Amino acid sequence: MTEASVQIRELIESAVEGLGFELVRVTYGGGRKPTLQIMAERPDGTMSVDDCARVSREISLILDVEDPLPGEYLLEVSSPGVDRPLTRAKDFERWVGFETKVELVTQIDGRRRFKGRMTSFDGSEVVIETDEGDVVLPFADIAKAKLILTDELLAAVQQSAPGDEESTQH
Repeated sequence: MTEASVQIRELIESAVEGLGFELVRVTYGGGRKPTLQIMAERPDGTMSVDDCARVSREISLILDVEDPLPGEYLLEVSSPGVDRPLTRAKDFERWVGFETKVELVTQIDGRRRFKGRMTSFDGSEVVIETDEGDVVLPFADIAKAKLILTDELLAAVQQSAPGDEESTQH
């Protein structure tokens, strides 16, 4: 996570939670006009277009007052979506049994990237069933992780409302 992402998270997290949402991920970067991407959801995992708009308005007010980023940027507020990033321990707990891609900060046996079914998570280790066998990954060493879109995943989230997003210019 970049310094700017950490700073933004600290600025907006309590406001997002105060609206009844959980902050999933904050990213900032890009070219001449960078994007500040905020992913949030309700505790039940849903996020409507109206929810995105509400969070976007609240975040915009905070960012306009605090002005933490130089120049113009695009603010994008969205749900994590079906093939969501896994950023919190509760994400890993909830999605055990599904296909994932994981990238580590450091290598294990010469590899940093792993893909396969997450078979368990105990709070400190994630076990991924890969084509080469089970791999135990230290949770603290995970740089990025996300679910892989499969028919099984789609079926599992079918009862939830689909995620939508709203983008606004700043």
